Amino acid sequence: MQLQEITDKIRRFRDERDWAQFHNPKDMAMALSIEAGELMEHFLWKSPEEVAARVVEKRKEIEEEVADVAIYLVELADILGIDLFEAMERKMEKNAAKYPAEQVRGSSLKYNEYGETQTRD
Repeated sequence: MQLQEITDKIRRFRDERDWAQFHNPKDMAMALSIEAGELMEHFLWKSPEEVAARVVEKRKEIEEEVADVAIYLVELADILGIDLFEAMERKMEKNAAKYPAEQVRGSSLKYNEYGETQTRD
């Protein structure tokens, strides 16, 4: 399924329920954050081994939380008139400039911690 197809499906789902009145940018951003928090709960306070086991044991629940995050993100982008793929492409280009592979390979440091200051976000 293409992004436009899922966007249309999400919009139809919302509109069939007359929920557009509640789906403004502020509330959608908050809902997105809440769903991301629900996803994080699966991993909070767990060791890498426990996380690996949790992913196996709770795969369906984790998949549903990931889907909730994606649905709200796609709808928020739609409401704001943002072409999600174009925005992602531009951000990846910006990140590539901030984090040159030859300088940051294998490092978890932020761009302003590994050397020359790059263009900030």
